[in-house]
Amino acid sequence: MPVTVKVPTPLRRLTANQREVTVAGGTVREIIADLERNYPGFRERLCDETGELRQFINIYIAGEDIRFREGLATQIKDGQAVSIVPAAAGGQK
Repeated sequence: MPVTVKVPTPLRRLTANQREVTVAGGTVREIIADLERNYPGFRERLCDETGELRQFINIYIAGEDIRFREGLATQIKDGQAVSIVPAAAGGQK
């Protein structure tokens, strides 16, 4: 099932500067696997060595953070958009 992934600026070098890419999968985990097949290097930037989503990476489906759903097992419907959002940190002390 095709899904559109919105690629954040820091990861666009993996997609030849494409803002959006189309991949296949029924869950977030499957989407990440297809991103890795098509754009090597994605998985290590999104997932840690145990295969879980890195703390500083947020993934949204229909505006909802997957951490408040089923995490990487969250189901994705055909045609839905997936947004990858690296967490921002910093500020003044």
